[in-house]
Amino acid sequence: MSKPNFIVFITDDHGYGDLSCMGSTDVMTPNLDRLADDGVRFTDFYSNSPVCSPSRASLLTGRYPARAGVRSILAGHRTASGLRSDVTSMVQGLKNEGYNTYMSGKWHLGLADESRPSAQGFDHWYGFLAGCIDYYSHIFYWGINRGGPGQNPIHDLWEDDKEIWDNGKYMTQAITDKAIDYVRDATKNEEPFVLYVAYNAPHYPMHAPQKFMDRFAHLPWDKQVLAAMISAVDDGVGDIVDELERQGVRENTCIFFMGDNGPSRESRNWLDGTLDPYYGSSAGKLKGHKFSLYDGGIRVPGLLNWPAKIPAKQVLDQPVAAMDIMPTMLKAAGGDPSQYGVDGINILPYVCKGEDLPQRDLYWEMNDQTAIRRGQHKLVLKGQLVEGAPAEDQVHLSDLSQDMGEKNNLAKDMTELADALQKAALHWRDGIEKNWQVMQQTPTAPVTYTADTN
Repeated sequence: MSKPNFIVFITDDHGYGDLSCMGSTDVMTPNLDRLADDGVRFTDFYSNSPVCSPSRASLLTGRYPARAGVRSILAGHRTASGLRSDVTSMVQGLKNEGYNTYMSGKWHLGLADESRPSAQGFDHWYGFLAGCIDYYSHIFYWGINRGGPGQNPIHDLWEDDKEIWDNGKYMTQAITDKAIDYVRDATKNEEPFVLYVAYNAPHYPMHAPQKFMDRFAHLPWDKQVLAAMISAVDDGVGDIVDELERQGVRENTCIFFMGDNGPSRESRNWLDGTLDPYYGSSAGKLKGHKFSLYDGGIRVPGLLNWPAKIPAKQVLDQPVAAMDIMPTMLKAAGGDPSQYGVDGINILPYVCKGEDLPQRDLYWEMNDQTAIRRGQHKLVLKGQLVEGAPAEDQVHLSDLSQDMGEKNNLAKDMTELADALQKAALHWRDGIEKNWQVMQQTPTAPVTYTADTN
């Protein structure tokens, strides 16, 4: 069989409970549900960060965010740094295996020349570079009236590093259209392709065309507009998959879909000056949301579909993370993930043959928060429900197999396990901090790193 094509979809601030295949009765996503039914739906799929830039950095490098040079939400001014030039991206790795590459959508991994998509392996790209834009004018407004350099609104729509203008076109549709055009062009060539489709929905500002709003007219506005925005994404995914069918490449195209972090509670979602937290999106039964290291901030929708290789109708519950996608796709393409210093693992034996994943700890860090998952247990240190809020608990231990909502703190009942997990988490965090200091002092120098937690 020839090398597979790859399509990676990612959405923005997309809660665990905001797909119909994940249990939503408000948000209807038939096309994404079909991908899940014909492939794999992960119940325990994790972003590597509760905010967007670090999450995307992990997806595209196979590394923990700090090891890719991105630990926080990046600025939107046109000189903001981001991904490191000495870290090989998934796209660069696949180019080494003979792949044609394209991106359509949100970048948010740096605007400096060395961090842009064209410097990170994409042959061509279309989209915007900051964290959020107006869906119709494509202007980045965040930071307006805050003062300081780089805080004025800027227009942010590009094609191959050239600024372009397409006023009035809904961004979700524009991202889809460019992806479809690319599929048509790429299938004319003999080389395989990788397509990165990075939707900015349902990130604020909450915008949706009337036809999508009409589908959910029975819902209150906050739920209606959220459902409409995700429905536009779902239509886009369906249109792109339909194009694969028309071009005769669907069978051997591996499709991955994820949300970048948990749902937003930011009051700016309301668009009316209301300062109340926004509750239009849902983390389902999970505790926490965007910015939080409780599972509501980091456990996200995750789907994998490859008709030629991956059996259908699988619902898998072993923990998988975004950083696993790069090594998995490189392995599927015939590459060697070990040469790229990845922290993730190849999950093909798990999804194709039903083999158990290797035993491993998963880690997260966000400001003062640190978390670790080992098997069914998860420990959160200084866990916050919302950004800037006091910690809920200094030490919080959960058994996720019995308590996916992390409601019951077992730290005082299972002190030995809590102490062991805390020691491992702090050891990992200490290594991250030391490596970060080296990276900041020598921005382009490779950094020695070990994941040893003994």
